[in-house]
Amino acid sequence: MKKLLILTAALTTGSIAYGQEEPKIKVSGYLETYFGYDFNKPADNNRPGFIYSHNRHNEINLNLGFIKGSYENGMIRANLALMAGTYANANLTAEPGVLQNIFEANAGLKLAKSGNLWMDAGIFSSHIGFESAISKDCWVLTRNISSENTPYYESGAKITYSTDDGKLTAIAFYLNGWQRITRQNGNSQPAGGLQLTWKPTGKITVNYSNYLGTEGADSVRVRRFYHNVYGIIQLTDQFGLTVGFDYGTQQKAKGSDDKNEILSPVAIARYKINSKWTVAGRVEYYEDKNGVLIATGTTNGFKTTGYSLNLDYVPISNAVIRLEGKMYNSKDKIFVRSDNPADNNAAVTASIAVSF
Repeated sequence: MKKLLILTAALTTGSIAYGQEEPKIKVSGYLETYFGYDFNKPADNNRPGFIYSHNRHNEINLNLGFIKGSYENGMIRANLALMAGTYANANLTAEPGVLQNIFEANAGLKLAKSGNLWMDAGIFSSHIGFESAISKDCWVLTRNISSENTPYYESGAKITYSTDDGKLTAIAFYLNGWQRITRQNGNSQPAGGLQLTWKPTGKITVNYSNYLGTEGADSVRVRRFYHNVYGIIQLTDQFGLTVGFDYGTQQKAKGSDDKNEILSPVAIARYKINSKWTVAGRVEYYEDKNGVLIATGTTNGFKTTGYSLNLDYVPISNAVIRLEGKMYNSKDKIFVRSDNPADNNAAVTASIAVSF
């Protein structure tokens, strides 16, 4: 009897210890449907080619939906999310087969038991810019031109360090390329990047990110160096401001000192009317004269200013209903209206997004 009691106590103690170390497994999801109307009325129902999110005209569709599983036990973490939607169809055409339906797939190891130092590898969200593919988490419904034409996702490895108070985070990246799950054929060079995020208070975020890599096969590859800086300031409980600036260069030819340039400033102001209603406005400019990321074949290239107004209604904390009007004005006639070149494009988009 005594031996049985000792065995029972040992098993109970073991169960309690195991229970204390039991890993956390979480299943979550996201779904956003939308209706977009482009007043240029594209014949193929596709918005202009530099738009990847909410890119269909005159139809109700799924922009992004995914189911995600997460695992963490304190020393190991992993994430896997599978997606569908017009975002995936437009943005992952360069990826092979089923990789086009992977939103996130990564695993990480904590490198220091007492510190906040992690190494993760796999497919993860981009470190460039203040927006993401999850529209619900962004201040405005549709994405900035700069967000649409920098990576939404990346593949490789990263090392993340954050201070105990969470005010400073530094991340170093080893990547397969510029928004690539698989490396570009014929290119043997890896890419890399850095991200520094500083949050001195709960109302201020300052971020700098960069990317250094090459484009093209080794015989003709050119170097690309891209920078992104932004600040998010909550000036009052109701009013916030986000300001960002992107600047990138790319060699004109392998071995050349001459470079093509890309630049894009953006500002978004948001005002919370009450717990249910929010309005936001955006002004942006994007310049890519030589077609590094957005080719037009016109004299001045892509030199476009964008304006948008946004109205949000939040019926419950995990859902948002949105309406946005947007206008693009370009220096050259890079748009098409009734089969004729046009220098402007107007659109209205409505969406409902739910996270669970």
